[in-house]
Amino acid sequence: MRIIDPHMHMISRSADDYERARRAGIECCIEPAFWSGQDKHNAGSFFDYFEQIIEHETDRAERTANVDHYVTIGLEPKEANYREMAEEVVERVPEYLDRDPVVGVGEIGFDQVTDDEEWAFREQLELAEERELPVMIHTPHTDKPAGTERIVEIIEEMGLTEERIVIDHNTENTIDISTRTDCWIGFTLYPGKIEAGAAIDLLEEYGTDRMLFNSAADWDPSDPLAVPKARDEMLDRGWEREEVRKVVFDNPYEFFDQSPNFDYEP
Repeated sequence: MRIIDPHMHMISRSADDYERARRAGIECCIEPAFWSGQDKHNAGSFFDYFEQIIEHETDRAERTANVDHYVTIGLEPKEANYREMAEEVVERVPEYLDRDPVVGVGEIGFDQVTDDEEWAFREQLELAEERELPVMIHTPHTDKPAGTERIVEIIEEMGLTEERIVIDHNTENTIDISTRTDCWIGFTLYPGKIEAGAAIDLLEEYGTDRMLFNSAADWDPSDPLAVPKARDEMLDRGWEREEVRKVVFDNPYEFFDQSPNFDYEP
C-alpha cells in the first residue's frame, strides 16, 4: 500500500532513511520549513535553508530513492519571537511560494503563544489565503489545548478557507477543538506528541474523514517509518484496506492536490 507522509523533515535524515521509507511504501513526502534545533539570528540563514530544502532535498529524494519530495515554506513560530528578523523573513516568503516543489505555507502557528508569534501567524495565513494555498499549522508544545483554541479563534475570525488548512500535532486533548472546524486534522506519530495506538483509537472514535498521519521525522528521536508502521497496525487491528489507504494516502493526496504545484502522479 503506497503512502504519502505529509510532514517529514528529511533535511535531518540520511539517504538510507529515504531508501528505507521508499521500501516501506512512502512514495511521496512533504517537507515543511521548521525550527532546525538552534535559533537563527540572521534572516539570511532562513533564505539559505529555504533554498536547501527546495533544491537539494528535492533532488536528493529523487536521486537516492525515487521519492517525490515537496516543500512548504514559512516562518515557524519559535523564531517569530525575534521580531525584527521575523519581519524580514515574512516579507520575503512570497518569493518562494511560486517555486516548483513548494505546495503550501508552513509550518506556522504557535510555540509559546506570544504576540509576536500571533503577528507572524496572521501575516502568513493571509498570504496563503490570497494565493489559495494549503497551510500547515503547528500547535504549541505547552498548554496545547489553549493554544489550539486560539488557533481556531484566529482561523474563524479571519474567515479563512478551512478546507485548505491542516491543524497538526493533535492529541486526545485537542481533537474536540480541531474537529469543530472544517480543517484537516494531523496526528504526528512522534515521541512526546502521540503514539500510533492512541491515534488509531481516536480514528475509531472520530472516523477517518480529513484525518492525516505523519512522522515529522527530524534530528530528535523520531521514526521516518512511523506512518508505514501505523498502516500495518491498522491492518493488524482488522481495519478495511480502503479505510487505511484513506488515512495514509488518499487524504494527504486530496489535501495537497489543492496546490497548483502538487503534480505527484501515483
